[in-house]
Amino acid sequence: MQDLFTGPGVGSTILYLAISIFVGLLLGKIKIAKISLGITWVLFVGIALSACGVSLNEDMLHVVKEFGLILFVVAVGLQVGPGFFRSFKKGGLALNLMALVNVALGVVITVVIAKVADQDLADMAGVYTGAITNTPGLSAAQQTATDLLGDEASKQLAAGYAVTYPLAVVGMIVSCLLLKAFCRIDLKKEPSIETTLESGPEKQATPVSQRHKVNLIPIFVIIALGVIIGSIPIPVGMKAPIKLGLAGGPLVVAIIGGWLGVKRGWFTTEYTDSHGVWMLREVGIALFLACVGLGAGEAFVKTVQEHYMWVVYGVIITMVPPILITLFGRLVLKMNYYTLMGFIGGSHTDPPTLAFANTVAPEGCKLPNMGYATVYPLTMFLRIFTAQLLVLLAV
Repeated sequence: MQDLFTGPGVGSTILYLAISIFVGLLLGKIKIAKISLGITWVLFVGIALSACGVSLNEDMLHVVKEFGLILFVVAVGLQVGPGFFRSFKKGGLALNLMALVNVALGVVITVVIAKVADQDLADMAGVYTGAITNTPGLSAAQQTATDLLGDEASKQLAAGYAVTYPLAVVGMIVSCLLLKAFCRIDLKKEPSIETTLESGPEKQATPVSQRHKVNLIPIFVIIALGVIIGSIPIPVGMKAPIKLGLAGGPLVVAIIGGWLGVKRGWFTTEYTDSHGVWMLREVGIALFLACVGLGAGEAFVKTVQEHYMWVVYGVIITMVPPILITLFGRLVLKMNYYTLMGFIGGSHTDPPTLAFANTVAPEGCKLPNMGYATVYPLTMFLRIFTAQLLVLLAV
């Protein structure tokens, strides 16, 4: 019985995964000034348990982490897939161009900080992924770092991610508030309906007898094809090729599958946005965050002590790009504030920011969700690629 709590076996690993998740989810219900870190608490509980010296099966932890991430990105891909290509029409094109510039600014700032502050660019890749709250980007960077630099570099990436992630969540919400202050936005006068963005195709009617059934076949077909595609090397003229990886490959296939599946009538939007798909998404990200926390906690305290400036660097990477881009969107393009709040969350793939935006927007206003969903897929691709690129530049 004692081995269950102290031994590095399968049982103890599952036990601590479960504890990290259910305690983290409970803490995620706590709100301070209408702000909640939500499921992010799973990461911090995992870090706390790992810092206490719990014994874990490292191989199992790695497998669960990657599979959890795959479930998450497949669910996200299916949800946004049906309306993905429609999002580039009208206002969606402008938002995606803004998202492209936002990502580029974040990468440039990261490289500049590394040069000026004499930081290892591979370590800064971890800071970058935490500052933009992008877990698939972290996974892709870790895969590249493990292949080229070894396991220790991968663990350092996770530590940088964990150190910068908390303030990044708060920083994006603060960015929304600063945009409101800088532009002197009066919420009472701000339109809550906008017709330049299209949220996607209408839901097709589904027979009542099928609404509670979750067909798992498409899920695992997407996973299989995604893993294959994610393993294909893409030459970029550097020491190693870039790959979509275990996160990017399934995401690409899921988006195409969601779009093509609805278009061809293989399944409906009620399937792609069903409770079953939402469950896969939440279970996947919970498993991934728990594994990242349990794997990074051992070095977390040491990292904070030795690299406390990473927190400062993370705040800069988090806040400067979205503030500059959204000011342009508001002052030059005259975009709606609620849409721009959704853009900030989507351009950093951060659900807590979207949740905050929905609390600010009037009841029934869909603009934050539309802004978020419009830029989320493209941003996810770019974050996965740029995280790997930073590691390659460090080699």
